[in-house]
Amino acid sequence: MLNGKTFLAIIPARGGSKRLPRKNVLELAGKPLITWTIEAALKSKYIDKVVVTSDDQEILGISEKQGADVVKRPDELASDTATTIDVVNHVVENIKEYNYIVLLQPTSPLRNEKHIDEAITLLEAKSADAIVSVCEMEHSPLWSNVLPEDGSMEGFLIDEVKNKRSQDLESYFRLNGAIYICDASRLCDERSFILKKNIFAYRMDRKNSVDIDEKIDFEMAKYFVCKGF
Repeated sequence: MLNGKTFLAIIPARGGSKRLPRKNVLELAGKPLITWTIEAALKSKYIDKVVVTSDDQEILGISEKQGADVVKRPDELASDTATTIDVVNHVVENIKEYNYIVLLQPTSPLRNEKHIDEAITLLEAKSADAIVSVCEMEHSPLWSNVLPEDGSMEGFLIDEVKNKRSQDLESYFRLNGAIYICDASRLCDERSFILKKNIFAYRMDRKNSVDIDEKIDFEMAKYFVCKGF
């Protein structure tokens, strides 16, 4: 709770994953991947309740053991086509009302309680309805474009960037998937954490922004953890 406002953290964790099987229970430095996010949420100064939603009994068991509340996800919300908002709404329908929903994806294990609390205090400082975490892009999108079937690069770069060094280009930021905070009523109305108005970015560094989707991402997270970065 912060200044009378309550915060419900929701951690969505399906059992299935095509590109990295069973990724939410893979061991990272001796702990199942999902444990990293549960621990961060429970250590937060402001989060009032931590709920893991999953279709997988092993994930639910690990989560309960770590001290999180759990919600068993129905089969229709465990498919590849199920949306995050539908999953969040299913949790909210089964939990008492909170002022803000904090979505914490377990695939961002290097996001910790410090980041969560900083994002929540930014929400308060900005009188915002939503905060979303971002990080600076590794390469400027101005150096990228689509390619036609024949691989031609005619017109690949716009003239304004052809003779510029990368360090002379503007900084671009991307969503890093680590933290989404949204006013519960606005989330219900707009069915998105990316609100149309009164939404601000919480900036994170790239190291803490590792988002595990494939094996290479997992290996990168292991490297950072082992090096103690």
